[in-house]
Amino acid sequence: MDKVRVGIIGSGGMGQAHGKYLANGEIKGAELTALCDANAESLAAAAKKLGGDIKTFDSVDAMCASGEIDAVIIATPHYHHPALGIQAFESGLHVLSEKPAGVYTAQVAELNAAAAKSGKMFSMMFQQRTIGLHKKLKDLLESGELGDIKRNSWTVTSWYRPQSYYDAGGWRASWAGEGGGVLLNQCPHQLDMWQWFCGMPKRVRAFCSFGKYHNIEVEDDVTAYVEYENGATGTFITSTGEAPGTNRFEVAGDRGKIIMEDDKLTFWRNRTPERQFNAEYEGGFGSPEVWKCDIPSDDTGGQHAEVTAAWIKAILADDPKLMVADGSEGINSLTLSNAMLLSAWTDAWVDLPIDAEKYHALLQERIDSSTYVKDTSKAKVMDVEGTF
Repeated sequence: MDKVRVGIIGSGGMGQAHGKYLANGEIKGAELTALCDANAESLAAAAKKLGGDIKTFDSVDAMCASGEIDAVIIATPHYHHPALGIQAFESGLHVLSEKPAGVYTAQVAELNAAAAKSGKMFSMMFQQRTIGLHKKLKDLLESGELGDIKRNSWTVTSWYRPQSYYDAGGWRASWAGEGGGVLLNQCPHQLDMWQWFCGMPKRVRAFCSFGKYHNIEVEDDVTAYVEYENGATGTFITSTGEAPGTNRFEVAGDRGKIIMEDDKLTFWRNRTPERQFNAEYEGGFGSPEVWKCDIPSDDTGGQHAEVTAAWIKAILADDPKLMVADGSEGINSLTLSNAMLLSAWTDAWVDLPIDAEKYHALLQERIDSSTYVKDTSKAKVMDVEGTF
């Protein structure tokens, strides 16, 4: 195989965004050959916008059986990601899924099992991993430059969304349509990077507000506290109801602290590690000498196109190590969001791995008892450029 024929499932904002760079020939070794959506009007509009000789399908069954594609990009509402991924794998296709991997971990575990059985390339669209700043922080933490991590804190309230955003999508902001709010829609990228940087915690305690700032039934404000096996702690704070918002990630370790904010990395480096200073210093009120270092990082990062290009390279080379994010890792960020919601629902600590059956049962209770009614007359396809 010298070219991968790609089909996109979902012709909304993200489906069109992926289709645009594929149709423009920006991904070497890839060709956009098919587009699928049950909404005939949206499908026709997207196909016309993308141009070229693109086959259109109104059912996934038909597209998977068409012989027109070797791989699919899934860009549908969250609940459909696992089932569509499983169907694609069983049809012998490679899969790249939009975030999140699913809504609850039990369904994503099934997706991961299907991917492993298929032997096909499975990637998640975690494009934030491609950004130079994030790669530099990952390198610093893995190199041991900061020493043992003691604490981390991420405040990401820069996801402000007005009511019109929720009104524009008939599936958004409900337990049945989206399965969650800010944790499931906006924060999968930060949750993925959080565990990418610091690893998975051992337990979570979270407080979530549901429809605090918007006419929605899902969470739009979250404060979570986590504990790690090595004794380190962390906090994660997010909201879609604050303006102006903040995006600040701080990691404190034995050798100082690193802050990522305003597209910059700043390292306050202890000349003497804190644990060593603590044991040796006899002056009472002293503290280690600190050097403030501005850490250089490049501004590279192809975002979505880079993740797709890496996936295509992995397919052509039959080498999963070439992918930006192996699809099996998608369950990690979802585990964190599920744990936060489960903690809020039960008003208790949640140990990881979570009780997947309990979470699904409580989610289903909220779906079944929902009285939330949405005016779908305002639904429309929005331009998602620049919203990532």
